[in-house]
Amino acid sequence: MGNPDLLQANRRLAALHLLLQATVLFALPLWLLPRDPAWGWLILPAVLMSNPWWAFVHEALHGVMFDDRRWNRLSGRLNAVLYGAPFDLLRWGHLLHHAHSRTVRERSEVYVAGQDNRLRFAMGYYFRLFGGLYVYEVIGGLLLLLPRPLVERLIAGVASRDNVIGELGKRLMEPATLAAVRADALAIAAVYSLAFALYGLCWWMLLAALAGRAVLISLVDNAFHYGTPLGDVRFARNLELPGWASRLMLHFNLHGAHHARARLPWRDLPEYHRQSAAGFQDRWLAAVFRQLRGPLAEQCLPRRDGGSGSTKDIGVVAG
Repeated sequence: MGNPDLLQANRRLAALHLLLQATVLFALPLWLLPRDPAWGWLILPAVLMSNPWWAFVHEALHGVMFDDRRWNRLSGRLNAVLYGAPFDLLRWGHLLHHAHSRTVRERSEVYVAGQDNRLRFAMGYYFRLFGGLYVYEVIGGLLLLLPRPLVERLIAGVASRDNVIGELGKRLMEPATLAAVRADALAIAAVYSLAFALYGLCWWMLLAALAGRAVLISLVDNAFHYGTPLGDVRFARNLELPGWASRLMLHFNLHGAHHARARLPWRDLPEYHRQSAAGFQDRWLAAVFRQLRGPLAEQCLPRRDGGSGSTKDIGVVAG
């Protein structure tokens, strides 16, 4: 990376997000809410920053937040703990998304007509869309605190050719990774247990903040891929946003550019997008709301072979 301006920007972003989350989790219930419950409205900006925050964590998942791998991992793990899910769970889940996107293993809105029960599939789809993805991340991290044999049985019970659970579980069960994931999960349990205790009778405010985060994170996750051709792991939509909003999102809306060059830091995406002449395939809000149409039958979607992905191509942070 070696860009001093980018490194300085990322340091400031790290400080901003850590300060914002520390305010919501600790400063607000300790000092502000006891004076006036109206201070609870400070939670709203933190919730609205959920997607920009995820975009920043996402830089660490690809190993491009900081040049120093130790600092990259440390910052990634600290942010992931405050986010609510272990860093390596998020990291491997995301890298496997890049490796298998739009294949039978990673296409959350696609069902097979005549094989899948559409009503049951739709119930799972809308749950995932309206917060379920974040819920899965949080619960998945906590389940990894269970004894290893039980975790392995749980993974085997839900793994199939239609998901990446088996491969994800294999990565997470490596001794060093499992130890790190469990340390993160314990830290998450401690941080949020303390935060809810501090909120006392106002616990519902923190719960509402987490619910808002869950919805915003889950709604945006698949908007770049919904209804796109099957089989091309490197394809994603670039979604149009005003310049200020694109910068706020760390250009996460240029998702097609990101899938094409996953190791590019966020500041380099606009120039690559311009040079590639890929244009925009939709507007941000239109793409997000289009998902409300519901699940799509595999038989109705176009196919094209875009090759296979590999986690080696998209960056792996050293353990």
